[in-house]
Amino acid sequence: MRHVSFVDCPGHDVLMATMLAGAAVMDSALLLVAGNQPCPQPQTSEHLAAVEIMDLDQIIIVQNKIDIIIKDQNGCIRQQEDIKKFIDGTVAEGAPILPISAQLGYNIEAVVDYLCRIPLPVRDFISPPQMIIIRSFDVNKPGEDAENLKGGVAGGTILKGVLKVGDKISIRPGLITRNQKTGVVQWREIESQITSLKADNNQLMYAVPGGLIGVGMKVDPFITRSDSLVGQIIGHPDKMPEVLSEIDVTYFLLKRLLGVKTQGKDVAEGEKRTNKVSSLKAAEVLMINVGSQSLAGKIITVKKDTVRIEFTKPVCANIGDKIAMSRRVDNNFRLIGWGEIKKCHSSKV
Repeated sequence: MRHVSFVDCPGHDVLMATMLAGAAVMDSALLLVAGNQPCPQPQTSEHLAAVEIMDLDQIIIVQNKIDIIIKDQNGCIRQQEDIKKFIDGTVAEGAPILPISAQLGYNIEAVVDYLCRIPLPVRDFISPPQMIIIRSFDVNKPGEDAENLKGGVAGGTILKGVLKVGDKISIRPGLITRNQKTGVVQWREIESQITSLKADNNQLMYAVPGGLIGVGMKVDPFITRSDSLVGQIIGHPDKMPEVLSEIDVTYFLLKRLLGVKTQGKDVAEGEKRTNKVSSLKAAEVLMINVGSQSLAGKIITVKKDTVRIEFTKPVCANIGDKIAMSRRVDNNFRLIGWGEIKKCHSSKV
């Protein structure tokens, strides 16, 4: 028996940052293709690029809505051929393509079968624990009696190590404030204790890497409400990654923008548009995805293959972590490249 956690990543272009945040905690990916539309759609290309950036090599392609095109069997087969051409030369090359109908529940068992065949990645149970937060919330109902109040809850996945009920923990960067007079951003680590661990409806005494975990803590639920801790890291005190204000990154740019139309009704008549990704420029502001956090980053210096980025707020990360870079195009952020953190510049408390 295998326990599988799903992270539903939106396909809409304006929610690309949410998709990248979700991809940070995945071991594999289901790439969903609509059977009644041409392939690839703009967002399909962009999401496949994101999957490659996040080093996900276990991919299953799901061809949905075949109940709509069931009368045109040749059309279904033609789309499968289009999918094969689309993934040729990518990390998804050779991935199984499974025709399904989510509406009718057709062939879902085949998807489950392939999920169970995905090899388990090597897990690290020895290192100090690090959990990446992708959700945080207040579970108390409005008007709850004081004696029945529960502490805040964080949801996410453990990257390495083991967390146990009763463990003393730290949350970094923690509370982030800006000095109204000087404009300096400051952070203060949150210290707490684990009161409960939960996976689905199962209460746990300890949690290991893999899957989604809910962590109940002795912390004011106001701090965790409305996903306010998304992107932060939970771990043991004095064994946490550094909190960074600047990073030096070895970067790689895509050759062209994905998901951007260069012609058609969405492009004004006479307007010239290229989908080529232009070089990075000093003082340019990009959207940076680090782990499950999306934040603005200002480019300080650009060299041939390295760039220094200053964040608008502190972020907790390690040397070697992957980042994704997006640039504003037509009022939406579009993926333009990725990088790997080579040097960190710590932020003061």
